[in-house]
Amino acid sequence: MALQATALVTSKWLAQAVKVQGKMRVLDTSWYLPKLRRNAKTEFKKKHVPGAAFFDIDQCCDKTSPLDHMLPSEDYFAEYVGKLGIENDTHVVVYDGSEFGAFSAPRVWWMFRVFGHSAVSMLNGGLRNWELEGRPVSDRYVRPTATEFKASLNRSWIKTYEDILDNLETKKFQVVDARPTGRFKGLDPEPRDNTEPGHIPGSISIPFHAFLSPSGHFLPKEQLQALFARAGVDLDCPLCVLCGSAVTACHVALAAHECGHPGVSVYDGGWSEWYTRAVPEHVISDGRGKHL
Repeated sequence: MALQATALVTSKWLAQAVKVQGKMRVLDTSWYLPKLRRNAKTEFKKKHVPGAAFFDIDQCCDKTSPLDHMLPSEDYFAEYVGKLGIENDTHVVVYDGSEFGAFSAPRVWWMFRVFGHSAVSMLNGGLRNWELEGRPVSDRYVRPTATEFKASLNRSWIKTYEDILDNLETKKFQVVDARPTGRFKGLDPEPRDNTEPGHIPGSISIPFHAFLSPSGHFLPKEQLQALFARAGVDLDCPLCVLCGSAVTACHVALAAHECGHPGVSVYDGGWSEWYTRAVPEHVISDGRGKHL
């Protein structure tokens, strides 16, 4: 099963796969912006896909960084997922409980891939549609038996502040920003303190929710391709994605993967880091950005 892992799986597929009890681990990867006042771990304890474990992106991260949930080291990631009962031949299926159908799950999907684990899928439509289809949820949790996982970080899929800064001149790769349009244009506030809206010069705006249908499912391949084309993104050329803190940026990475472009890089520091470090002329705002 793991060798045939696709990026997206349906609720029907997962419901059948859970019954088979093969070498698969389902992960609730829910995470919410603080302003929503939702506690993902508490919600998990009340209801989750039967047999799921909880993956906390605020715990599986670089604790030494002042930025939110930056990628951890290879060793830390390996230890963390090993404690979730995941081995290198385990098929991992991730989902979250967002009303969007997908919010944080694409980030964890990408995390597994960047650490060398391609046998990972995302439940298309998330817990929202799992429940709408009348599928069971549970409050029962059995702690997985810890095992060994080996991680190998693909550094070419990660961009740093210096990479983005250099790209302003070299233009070696396209940059897509997945934040909502109002934040990109500098018209709506950022959700984090001490950060104003705006965007990196030359970056392209495709809000993460544009990749999702009203039902919360990822759009079909043809519609995703058309969305990229309308935005002026060439999927035959290198692509880097970002958002506020590299969570919803991974919607772009997953969508590009569905369109046959798997090697998308992520600016892990995101707008949170760029706004803090960039000089005024490198923060573009149509509204009331601090640097204007």
